[in-house]
Amino acid sequence: MSYVTETLSNLIHQTAFFNLTWGNYLMIAVACVFLFLAIKKGFEPLLLVPIAFGMLLVNIYPDIMARPEDMSNGVGGLLHYFYLLDEWSILPSLIFMGVGAMTDFGPLIANPKSFLLGAAAQLGIYVAYFLAIFMGFNGKAAAAISIIGGADGPTSIFLAGKLGQTALMGPIAVAAYSYMSLVPIIQPPIMKLCTTEKERKIKMDQLRPVSRLEKILFPIVITIVVCLILPTTAPLVGMLMLGNLFRESGVVKQLTETASNALMYIVVILLGTSVGASTSAEAFLNLDTLKIVALGLVAFAFGTFGGVMLGIEIFYGIAVRYHISPETHFLTESGSQPIVASLDGNAVVVVIGTHHAQ
Repeated sequence: MSYVTETLSNLIHQTAFFNLTWGNYLMIAVACVFLFLAIKKGFEPLLLVPIAFGMLLVNIYPDIMARPEDMSNGVGGLLHYFYLLDEWSILPSLIFMGVGAMTDFGPLIANPKSFLLGAAAQLGIYVAYFLAIFMGFNGKAAAAISIIGGADGPTSIFLAGKLGQTALMGPIAVAAYSYMSLVPIIQPPIMKLCTTEKERKIKMDQLRPVSRLEKILFPIVITIVVCLILPTTAPLVGMLMLGNLFRESGVVKQLTETASNALMYIVVILLGTSVGASTSAEAFLNLDTLKIVALGLVAFAFGTFGGVMLGIEIFYGIAVRYHISPETHFLTESGSQPIVASLDGNAVVVVIGTHHAQ
């Protein structure tokens, strides 16, 4: 009888209930909220579902992110190896190739002035950088955090790795991807607050047709110019433009379809689950994480504000002349800085513009 009791006791103590802290249970609750927002509310489910599920897994079974040297058998946890692909900048670069294969740079080529509206939206990066310095982060950490203002998860991961801020990579990536998913909630109030109804009713006509030659030359010229000026951008810019060249050349349809569909979705699964798995209670529930989450929100808000205000104050005359809505600061980021979040930003602008056009 004692043997049976001891066996049952051992089995019970091997369950997660006896090994988790209150922090783990809190993070499990947060993961469930994220899953609700993704599945029920439709907030960027392609990103939020794998992130939330990775968060759920690591807080139920922390060893799923264990390093090989921490395990008795010398084999690390499954998601640890996924996460290494983030640290090595492999997944962010592949994401950019897929985004390039899905992006039409025609509007930017037809109206290069719109690039400045996208650049103005980077105000959030600078505001977040100086705030991070003020909050006690060092220069490299502040730079890695502030890039969240670019509304760009892959770049946030890439820069954190390049700057040696792997300890902050998890909170930075989760903040970036979470706010990307919440673009439909964050942006509309700021857009409406900063613009009048008249400005939101500007009609947008079609721009001039862009030739096939222009679209083919664009990724080649951008790669040469940008990588000569800033060679360290070659992994991201190079993959982005390679994907776009697949699309515009018209001679590698199989590669275009693979990069923009199957490969893209595989990478999203690996990236999302590994990013979510970086949010163990031990690593995530601390003051620095709260600061990063707050700075990410500030960066997003000021990025939206900067683009809208520059569109109104400086480019409103151009907007009227060329039929460009001032709110296209985020829309044009799909040309000047193509990112997954810009697709949501586009949708938000379209929804607001359609509402006021009726």
